[in-house]
Amino acid sequence: MSRIEVFEQILAGEPANTAVLFGLAKEYEKVGDDPKLIETLERYLASANDEGNAYGMLAHAYERLKDSAKARAAYQRGIDAAMTHGHPGMAEEYRTILESEC
Repeated sequence: MSRIEVFEQILAGEPANTAVLFGLAKEYEKVGDDPKLIETLERYLASANDEGNAYGMLAHAYERLKDSAKARAAYQRGIDAAMTHGHPGMAEEYRTILESEC
């Protein structure tokens, strides 16, 4: 059984488990499945109080799919989350990306 299957099996019994959702997203990121990564991160972000990292993952996935508007929006949400949780370095990293790439 793959790690993705394990996470999916756990989520079948615990659909609101944000730690498992984030773990599943990381697995989709590893295998390069951006549509599933985006779907899982959006589900995670709808119920988790993320500190910014998931927004960066989401933005990168949108960039790979050439959706710069959604990537920019994810980076902006990541900046807001990072600042709220006291991560100015992460916020600055996302600002720099917004100014140079998106």
